[in-house]
Amino acid sequence: MDRVIRAAIINVTGYVGAELARLLAQHPNFEITCVTGRSEVGKRLPDVFPHLWSVDLPIVADVEGEVDLIFSALPHAAAAERLAGYVRDGLPVVDASADFRLYELERYEQWYGEHPAPELLADSVYGLPELHRDAIREARLVGVPGCYPTSAILALAPLAEAGWLEGRTVVDAKSGVSGAGRGLKLTSHFSEVDSSLSAYGLAGHRHHPEMVQELSALQSPSGDDELAVTFVPHLIPMTRGILATCYPTLRDDALPADPAERQTALRERYAEFYADAPFVHVSDSPPATKQTLGANSCLVYPTVDAPTGEVTVISCIDNLVKGAAGGAVQCANLMFGFPEDAGLSRIGVYP
Repeated sequence: MDRVIRAAIINVTGYVGAELARLLAQHPNFEITCVTGRSEVGKRLPDVFPHLWSVDLPIVADVEGEVDLIFSALPHAAAAERLAGYVRDGLPVVDASADFRLYELERYEQWYGEHPAPELLADSVYGLPELHRDAIREARLVGVPGCYPTSAILALAPLAEAGWLEGRTVVDAKSGVSGAGRGLKLTSHFSEVDSSLSAYGLAGHRHHPEMVQELSALQSPSGDDELAVTFVPHLIPMTRGILATCYPTLRDDALPADPAERQTALRERYAEFYADAPFVHVSDSPPATKQTLGANSCLVYPTVDAPTGEVTVISCIDNLVKGAAGGAVQCANLMFGFPEDAGLSRIGVYP
């Protein structure tokens, strides 16, 4: 009989927490034994989310009973404050907030303020399996990447790892409204977002330092060279999905000069880099967000503009799955020695 891991979800009443419950309820090796919430305490989970009728658990204030693993969907600062005790006790933790994504305390504080448990940063692993699979297998504390960085880093990692990035890279990304969370905000009201497209975070977005951290480490493992990345996020009137269009500047000698050879060499680079990545597919045509709906997949499309020779890379993910809850489950699979794709779909719901 397969091993069953007892899992708790902290803050199940947000979008990411509810998505974790949906995915874990169908997982062959994880059993949800406890769910907590900052609101709705005392209700049963199906009373709040009827689609989770099969997860008939009470929403409690704190983790109760024996558990083998903690998933946290709390926001930054609140997550580290709540999770520090579990980490110190040796309980495996997968955190979907920003608290354990950035390795440098100074950089975290620049974007998020004071860190409640800075001593734990040295023990955390950035939870992107396509880059850190071996480290995640050995980790007890994993910080799941932000949704935008997941799409952008996967789009650009093959170029960075080859040492081909030079100058400035532009990431133009568009996200569905669920990325703003379940809390009430004027900017995510239906009347504000319907039939509208808007840019935001132009003075700086908190996901930017993750992109710089991970891509720079790939390009320059010694840490001597920090890449220049311009990131512009947009809000688009749909519920789920991120489409990131990335415009990298490459070294002159990175690819052949002939446009056809250039395109072939570029695709070969991506196919080689993601040969062992079960959830990243190098697409033959430009992907759309709907093709990743509900799946833990990332569709990547690298292409060359024949007249100019410039490279553009498009990536698509479901921001709540590969960009959050699905990425968390993927990491947990590795931490407990299960197949990386256990309980997760690579195929989106289309149309």
